[in-house]
Amino acid sequence: MNAPVKIAVLVSGGGTNLQALIDSEKRGDLKSGTISLVISNKEGAFALERAKNANIPAVTVTKAACGSQEAFEAKMKEVLAENGIELIILAGFMSILSADFTSAYPERILNVHPSLIPSFCGKGFYGLRVHEAALAYGVKVTGATVHFVNEIPDGGKIILQRAVEIKEGDTPETLQRRVMEEAEWHLLPAAAEKVSAQILCARK
Repeated sequence: MNAPVKIAVLVSGGGTNLQALIDSEKRGDLKSGTISLVISNKEGAFALERAKNANIPAVTVTKAACGSQEAFEAKMKEVLAENGIELIILAGFMSILSADFTSAYPERILNVHPSLIPSFCGKGFYGLRVHEAALAYGVKVTGATVHFVNEIPDGGKIILQRAVEIKEGDTPETLQRRVMEEAEWHLLPAAAEKVSAQILCARK
């Protein structure tokens, strides 16, 4: 039988999207791929605890320790190659990757963004800033998008989207939570399965 696609999840913080992926694999929804590695670019990120609890190998690679963006990305490439990684998922990974890095993995890097791209995306739009912008603009519907990562921030081909209604009295914090619960935690595992299945088919 074709072995599942080896997935690496890149994290920086609490790892709620990582947890959604772990839970999806446990349920059997993510079956074409398996989470084989977690890489954090931040020492002590809680996502590392989530990886440990799920018995997933995890490493920390920081730009500060490596000395430069080039050395940081070279180290990550080395770790990814050592672990036979075929698909990379950015789950709250707070570091922009260079064109040199992204071009090494064409249509093999996924990211989840907390808006309906092309709205509220691109350079400077991350975390609560996205939800602040959506509320300031007065849109009635927002959501999340999973897309391939290329050299343009949030510029890669869209894989999946899901809309989330904005409610009266929403704050950036309440909206952020609802977008995660209603969109991100469903979309990211579904996209991981979809792309992993495509990679499996291409292997044959």
